[in-house]
Amino acid sequence: MSSFPQYRARRLRCSENLRRLVRETTLSTGDLIYPLFLIHGRGLREEIPAMPGNYHLSVDQLAGEAQDLVSLGIPAVLLFGLPACKDETGREAYDPEGIVQQGVRALKAAAPELVVITDVCLCEYTNHGHCGVVRAKPEQCAGKGLPNGCLDNDATLELLARIAVSHAAAGADIVAPSDMMDGRIAAIRTALDGAGYPCTAILSYAAKYASAFYGPFRQAAGSAPEYGDRRGYQMDPPNQREALREVAQDVDEGADMVMVKPALAYLDVLCRVRERYNLPLVAYNVSGELSMVKAAAAAGWLDERRAALEILTAIKRAGADAIITYWAKDAARWLREG
Repeated sequence: MSSFPQYRARRLRCSENLRRLVRETTLSTGDLIYPLFLIHGRGLREEIPAMPGNYHLSVDQLAGEAQDLVSLGIPAVLLFGLPACKDETGREAYDPEGIVQQGVRALKAAAPELVVITDVCLCEYTNHGHCGVVRAKPEQCAGKGLPNGCLDNDATLELLARIAVSHAAAGADIVAPSDMMDGRIAAIRTALDGAGYPCTAILSYAAKYASAFYGPFRQAAGSAPEYGDRRGYQMDPPNQREALREVAQDVDEGADMVMVKPALAYLDVLCRVRERYNLPLVAYNVSGELSMVKAAAAAGWLDERRAALEILTAIKRAGADAIITYWAKDAARWLREG
């Protein structure tokens, strides 16, 4: 390539149409997945204080929400549920009449074409806020090599499999285990196939980090741990090669899609996963990434629309095929406006 002045990169930036013609990465509405938070009750649409523009919805509100999403061209949703009550093992998570199971049926009745993904985890449903079975007493850990108060990985797998099957029975297209237990993909795949749901896909939260950016979500979902934290099972933020091992294990166990979470602070991980694996790759643009931009925009420090679209485009540029984002509806409108 000739050097300056023969080569002038600015020649291809002189107009919007020219920039669009040579643009390397294109963000579209079809790339977006919208998370929804379901609560018990009727006629409820309550804005989440830490996540402006996002809401707690009762199941009867989902028909209207589904039609809105379809009209915007958003192809998929990710469901989270807040239970009526919590207990040690999170029983509502696998109850056929649980809040997520009700939500799946309502969405499929209202908009069958909408892809419904369900979060498979226990943290919202347990009274201790951890993602599985906690052995809180020394006698429960005896002979298992488990320290007092630890999370029992293998005992948790059975419950995760029950949750996944209950979601598939309700009509979910994709189940998405977010717990970070070892062996969960194989356990869920075996359970789904055995229950007659071989076509239900698994989106694995394959590289999920123990991140500070989950704070607003934990308020929204009521899922903050009552004690301790999740660093014993979610990934350590400094590690990148470990993420590749986690993805490899989930792929080997039968994951149909894999995810990196969070997205913005882990674009390097996203890029490495994209280079190594050819499965569909999803990135989660998490609550803290939304809320910090919302707060800065409210203070007049930046333009929310420009910042949000720049972030989402960066995630797509790093290799994501789809992006879970609380900006999905806003982004769809902004993209439509041009």
